[in-house]
Parts: sequence; structure tokens; C-alpha cells
Amino acid sequence: MSARVPTSMLATFAVPGSVVLGLFFLIPVCAVLVGAFADGGSAFGRLAGDPVFWNGLRGTMVLGTVAPLFSLVVGFCVALALARFAPGLRTAALIAISLPLTFSGLIVAYGFILLLGRAGFVTLLLAKLGFDPAVIGGFIFSPVGLGLAYSYYLVPRVVLIVLPAISNFDRNQMLASRSLGAGSFRTLTEVMLPQILPSLIAAYCLTAAVAVGAYGTALALAGTQVNILPLVLYSKISETGTDLPAASAASIVLVAICAVVVAIGEAMRPQRKS
Repeated sequence: MSARVPTSMLATFAVPGSVVLGLFFLIPVCAVLVGAFADGGSAFGRLAGDPVFWNGLRGTMVLGTVAPLFSLVVGFCVALALARFAPGLRTAALIAISLPLTFSGLIVAYGFILLLGRAGFVTLLLAKLGFDPAVIGGFIFSPVGLGLAYSYYLVPRVVLIVLPAISNFDRNQMLASRSLGAGSFRTLTEVMLPQILPSLIAAYCLTAAVAVGAYGTALALAGTQVNILPLVLYSKISETGTDLPAASAASIVLVAICAVVVAIGEAMRPQRKS
């Protein structure tokens, strides 16, 4: 029988987290919300009538759907392979895989430019093989190239979330399925995937929220060539005609999208039985 922790002690432990949440989330969001309604709420009307905003919203939804989906597939395959490694080798591999999470978006962007840009190492190497360097060098600055750059730091997040579920999965179930005549693909899709599905959904929602709000990588790689909501927000505060209320309104829309995505992932999580 486990001892019951006093409520006062739980409240004490919650104080640091509450302070951080208030200082770095609630207060900034409230300040942005006040700014959005500084002109009586007409900023939302200006956004609704701005085709650039709708194009940016559409681009954000596409990028925030496709890049996390690609990262989920790659991360699942990597986690599936890591689960078969010895503990020491798995730890070393996880350290290497987690390194992209320590880099800022700007460093990631410039790394891809040095690798795949118009004068990048891979571009010049392929040019010697007869490929057009203008085409190869322009790839990384396209929406597809931006999604690839996003996946560089989304895949490690997927691996870190999905790997514990795969490692704790009872593989005897798969052996039993194979012994009954099921193929590898059917065993994977009908035995393993349904049991680790909550982890997959959580990984997808987390990476989708990160992709929707990513800013530094997109700015350094695409600038204004790719129309996504974070860059629309940037344009509202960086150009000559600064529109702070509209920028605040766009920020609220961006926060709302991320909150909905995270809430979906939380709702799909299996409830703990009492």
C-alpha cells in the first residue's frame, strides 16, 4: 500500500513549474492578446481580408502536416532498428541522434545551405556528375527543401517518443503471429502498431506543433519565398508599415493552432486506469 503524499507538499512541488508557466507563457500570451485587441479587434478583420495571411495559413497547414508525417515514418523506422541494439550501442546512437536538438534553427539552415546550397558540397559534387547545379542548389530553398530541413530536428523527437513504446513491446506476440502464418507486414500493422499507436499520435502532434511554429530555419532558408504563417507574422513587424495589432492577431492564430494540435495528441493518449 503506497503512502499518500500530502497536498501541501504537492502544491510546493508545483510552485516552480507554475512560476515558469506564468512568466514564459501566460503573461506573454496575455500581452499579445491585449495587443491584438488594441484597436478594438479590427486587426482580426484585416487578417481575414488579407490574401497573404490565408496563403500563409495554407502553407503552414501543408508544411505542418507533411513534414511531421515524413518524420514520423523515418523516426519509427529508426526507433524500430534501435530497439534491436544492445543497450550500450543504443545509448551511443541516441546521443548522436539527439544532437540536432541542441542546434538553433539558424545553424540548421546554414548547415543545409553549406551542404545543398548553390555552392554546397553535395551540389558541387553532383555538378561534376552532370547534374544542373542551379536546379540542385535551388532545391533546399523550396517548400520541399524546407520540409527536409524541418525533418532534421523533427525525426529525433519522434525517435525519443516512440522508442520506449517499441522497447517495452512484447515481441513474443509478433513471434506468435508469425507462427500462425501472418507475414511480416501484417504482423507489424495488426499486432505492433495498434499497441504503440498512442505514442505515434503523440509524436506526430508534438512534431506538428514544432513545425507549425518554427521560424528561424524558414527565415534563413526561404525568406519570403515560402509563404507560411511565422513569416507572415515576421513581415508584419519588420517592414516599413509595421502593424503590431495585426502581428499580435496572427500570433494568437498561431498559438491557437499549436494548442489545438497538442490538445488532440493529449486527448488521444490512453487514460490511466485507477
